[in-house]
Amino acid sequence: MEDKDQAIPLAPPTRDEESATQSPRRHRHRPTRRCALWCCGICGTTLVVLGVTILILALTVFKIKDPEMTMNNLYINRLFVPGLGTLDNPTISVNATLTADISIKNPNVASFRFRNSSTEFFYGDETVGVAYAPDGNVRAYRTARMNVTVDVLADRVVLDTNATGSAVFDGAVNMSSYTDIAGRVNVLGVYKLNMDIHLNCSFTLEVYQRAISNKVCFAYVQ
Repeated sequence: MEDKDQAIPLAPPTRDEESATQSPRRHRHRPTRRCALWCCGICGTTLVVLGVTILILALTVFKIKDPEMTMNNLYINRLFVPGLGTLDNPTISVNATLTADISIKNPNVASFRFRNSSTEFFYGDETVGVAYAPDGNVRAYRTARMNVTVDVLADRVVLDTNATGSAVFDGAVNMSSYTDIAGRVNVLGVYKLNMDIHLNCSFTLEVYQRAISNKVCFAYVQ
């Protein structure tokens, strides 16, 4: 009875059984490796596409362009000519108040913020008046307008007459103006560019007609 109850040893597994049991372990890492390669390929392609897209946007939509400043019009609010001078001092002085209508066009996808600005008026090489404008903001693809008013100093606009005191003054006073605006364009808080906009204008003050003529302006950005 003891011999019958003794356990019979199992037969060793064959090669086919070993390969069948070990084959799942041998190929267990293949799907993981394939997924890793697939993910790396997708990430690399995404980075390339993203880089190309950013480059295209930087060269087109997000490329910072120069704002445009223009003097739309120049008005005479007040004009007074006291009269001829004396024989000893044959001069004429002009007293006037002028208002300049200035616009700033922002062609960028980001806003343009500018600080306080000034507009100087000249007669010859001498400053005859200065007007100041507050700071402001021009939104993307918009145009902002502002008016600056200046009182022309009468004692600085002095016109010579002839020696006899009869006026050779034909009513035309050639003047010029200079406007300087400093600001910044901020693209998504990443790319910022400071710039100064300069506007030079020349014009003729027609005293008798109480009008402005021959206005010529040009602007540039630094």
